[in-house]
Amino acid sequence: MTSHAGESAGTLPDVAPRLRDLRRRRGLTLEAAAHRAELSPAHLSRLETGRRQPSLPMLLGLARIYGTTVAELLGEQAPEREPVIRAGAREPTAADGWTYHQAGGSGRAMQALRVVVPYGAQGDLVRVHPGEEWIHVLDGRLRLSLGDTVHELAPGDSAHFDSLTPHRIAAATPEGAELLFVHTLLQSPDLHPHA
Repeated sequence: MTSHAGESAGTLPDVAPRLRDLRRRRGLTLEAAAHRAELSPAHLSRLETGRRQPSLPMLLGLARIYGTTVAELLGEQAPEREPVIRAGAREPTAADGWTYHQAGGSGRAMQALRVVVPYGAQGDLVRVHPGEEWIHVLDGRLRLSLGDTVHELAPGDSAHFDSLTPHRIAAATPEGAELLFVHTLLQSPDLHPHA
């Protein structure tokens, strides 16, 4: 099966089976995992079969539930916990309009990504989940909604907030935005069925 160049940038051929495998390894039913991720079972099923692409908030939620990182969900694994991630060492991954570049090692308490946010992508998604987030705008302007407050961030601006605060991230200008994104992985104590 061949794919056209324009399609390949937006497809995630390996994420769907990885999501299913991780869920099964955790001993979770589709319904239980979907409930914890605040998704419908039908939506999670579509993610696991590749009929839908996960957004960053979905990836964060599923990574937390499965005890892994977004980078590992996307198939990016740093060998031997290599402390240096070289520019261009891994291909970027696209999901739901955003482009992700690994910026940190796998299997750590924090996950770090460089993210390209096009104008109009995921701007209506509001998420609430455990942990902390830190974002730093590299290029373009970013609109960050935290609760009822909307902030516009310019290059060089940063934000550090509790992820339990309802939040939404969107590019504020038609040129899009690029940012560094760091999120702590806080796992619920009841997510270890083999303990």
